[in-house]
Amino acid sequence: MAPPIGNDRHTSGHTPGHTRRALLAGVAAAGALGAAGCSRVATASATSGGELLDRLKAQGVVRLGIAGEIPFGYIDKDGQLTGEAPKLAEAIFKRLGVDRVQPVPTEFGSLIPGLNSQQFDVVAAGMYVTPERCEQVIFADPDYQVLDAFVVRKGNPKGLHTYKDVVAKKARFATGTGYAQIQHAVDAGYKQSDILIVPDQVAGLNAVEAGRVDVFAGTALTTRAVVEKSAKAESTTPFAPLVDGKPRIDGGAFAFRPTETKLRDAFNTELHKLKKSGELFRILRPFGFTKAEMTNLTAKELCSG
Repeated sequence: MAPPIGNDRHTSGHTPGHTRRALLAGVAAAGALGAAGCSRVATASATSGGELLDRLKAQGVVRLGIAGEIPFGYIDKDGQLTGEAPKLAEAIFKRLGVDRVQPVPTEFGSLIPGLNSQQFDVVAAGMYVTPERCEQVIFADPDYQVLDAFVVRKGNPKGLHTYKDVVAKKARFATGTGYAQIQHAVDAGYKQSDILIVPDQVAGLNAVEAGRVDVFAGTALTTRAVVEKSAKAESTTPFAPLVDGKPRIDGGAFAFRPTETKLRDAFNTELHKLKKSGELFRILRPFGFTKAEMTNLTAKELCSG
């Protein structure tokens, strides 16, 4: 799920005509209607852990930074905010005494800056936990794990199954803005300047279907959702990319400002209750998550690289 670039997220009714811009516009509308080192992971610092949780309880609403990405946080065909992260946020924050969530749309690359400038209260976008990000925010433990996969033309004519295949066959390669798959390709030997960066998985699918690229890389969740209704493209078998020569399984989590350890810890407590009861899987399953995506990874181990 990689460097400060890094997340690709992403089952529900995708149609190739949906663009990130449209998704973000829908989120903005819903928001307006709704309201108007890794040592940081383990420390509560010298402060009291922040006062945000108390303020959220008093206000009764939490602002979620989302990036309009299926299946992580998006607007459905009925104009309603949905996705694994908003639905999980609803469940956990209700347990914490905060009854309502309000979406704040932004581009994926603006999530951490937006969080730290207090444009919203928490990042709820399926963001991968990476060592670089752990220097800027603190993470809850991952609510899912995921492998990579490719979108390719039907029949996979070039036989692309790993990043090494992409390099060896000199395939034209694309991935999304800020996606960890950029670094995964570079680690395999692909020249970064030759990578086509597109806004999102829909644009990636369109590029493959139109023959502008041979392959688009994303998470297994992203790729199998985006090709669901495509007559020209398919997704490949999920695989673990090699990072520093070792297979890498990434995990996505909610992110908080570094001072808000009290909120992060309270969130983590409820998250682990949902994991233990099986409720987490019931929340995530409608968005294409399988038991293979459930995880016991921790933020601490992912922050360590």
